[in-house]
Amino acid sequence: MGDFVLVSALSLVAVAVLMAVTARVGFWLGRHNVVDVTWGVAFVVIAGVAGLAGSGSVSRRIVIFVLVGIWGCRLAWHLYVRTRGHGEDPRYEKLLAGSDSVWVPIRKIYVTQALVAWFISLPIQVVAVSDGPLGWIAFAGIMLWIVGVTFEAVGDHQLRQFKARRSSRGKVMNEGLWAWTRHPNYFGDACVWWGIYLIAADVWPGALTVLSPVVMTYFLVFATGARLLEKHMQERPGFREYQQTTSFFVPLPPKSRV
Repeated sequence: MGDFVLVSALSLVAVAVLMAVTARVGFWLGRHNVVDVTWGVAFVVIAGVAGLAGSGSVSRRIVIFVLVGIWGCRLAWHLYVRTRGHGEDPRYEKLLAGSDSVWVPIRKIYVTQALVAWFISLPIQVVAVSDGPLGWIAFAGIMLWIVGVTFEAVGDHQLRQFKARRSSRGKVMNEGLWAWTRHPNYFGDACVWWGIYLIAADVWPGALTVLSPVVMTYFLVFATGARLLEKHMQERPGFREYQQTTSFFVPLPPKSRV
């Protein structure tokens, strides 16, 4: 327990410092959507700090750092490319509307995301102090992580190619993975974090961190993810038809969609 408290405290300090630096950059640029890029980096930092400070199995710590590192760096780079040269995200404009205080974005954006990232990373922290070889539950988690990263990366790549075509302007993406689920990237993200949870749950008391992937899935589906995005897409031509013919979250074969 003492080792976990140390790892957890250091993880919280690390993510707080990272968000403080991000806040400084956000105020300098005049847009706070830079925190989206930091989101993936935050978990890589936590995995690194926990791995170095933890006393658990070296192989387990290495595996979790590699998996989180690949996922976090890919996501950070993707969001950096997508937001580079653009203005503020409408979500943050709405969140900060009517306030001129510098403390409002700090509290509502940076502090909130630091705490959420720390909580969601609890499985990573537990892995850092867990002993024993990787069991079949951990290997199942690794396989689920592979499925998740594949859905994220392929889905983002397909959407980027779709947007780059002139013939796609004004249309709704309904090709590739997007014909199976309206949110392959969010579905993939959920799989990644349930996979990481399974690696933690492979050794007691990792199973107790189940609320972490539950919270992440809630954000992906309801709070800041799929549902919120679809509210902004409602008036786009063809989107309602797309909703009627394509699975919302979990991929379903196109011929079996309802």
